[in-house]
Amino acid sequence: MPRIPSNLTCRPFTLQEARAAGLTLTSLQGKSWRRLGRGLYCWRSWREDPWQLLAAWRKLLPPDAAFAGLSAAWLHHLDFELHHPVEVVVPLKSGARSRRGLVVRHGDVRDSVEVRGLRTTSIDCTLQDLCRTLPAVEALVLLDAAVRAGVRIHTPLGMLAGPAESPMETRLRWLLLQAGLPRPQVQTDLRDSDGRFVGRADLYYPAARLVIEYDGQNHRDRLVEDNRRQNLILNAGFRLLRFTAADIRQRPDVVTSQVRRALSPA
Repeated sequence: MPRIPSNLTCRPFTLQEARAAGLTLTSLQGKSWRRLGRGLYCWRSWREDPWQLLAAWRKLLPPDAAFAGLSAAWLHHLDFELHHPVEVVVPLKSGARSRRGLVVRHGDVRDSVEVRGLRTTSIDCTLQDLCRTLPAVEALVLLDAAVRAGVRIHTPLGMLAGPAESPMETRLRWLLLQAGLPRPQVQTDLRDSDGRFVGRADLYYPAARLVIEYDGQNHRDRLVEDNRRQNLILNAGFRLLRFTAADIRQRPDVVTSQVRRALSPA
């Protein structure tokens, strides 16, 4: 029966911590343990906690390192899941190098802040970096999340950002813009002729009174509520188009043609 120190089962740990607990490098190669990256391990049944993972990597980084890229976006609550590998930036003179599970970039780390004790690039620096490295639509997903969180955007792409409530809503809007369609309003309150609130549109073209909705996975769970909302919107004189992730990914031409027809004068 392999020896499993209880203090190493609840979080990732470094090789140094393993040795202090009486484990050897050979024992860490057994089925009880999982290697997360060079010098970083966890118990096989450890339930991944992104904060614990980043805190563990922090122990292996030089003091002047900062989390960056999508890792920084997650720390700033701009992304839904922590992406792998973890990304950090270190000063130009640093000898730190990328390894399994960790991407190290050399650059300026002066524009950094602390989030729950973890040093990370500032939100402005993070967004500028990601606008340079990500495809434009994925950068816009993060910019939309930043707008929704009340962050002021200082990048050229930020002119297109809006408070979209999901990445797929952003991708739907990007699809329409790339097709040369007008820029729609984002998350607009809709009211009937008496001024009563009837719903909020994911995307809205006021001149055509056209509402465009993205139906995500939770649409099935709230089908009755969504149907009632749809009836209120239609009865108030709005027109409505609904699209799914499959429409956006597999039938983009159909999506754009339907919106184009709906915007065309009768």
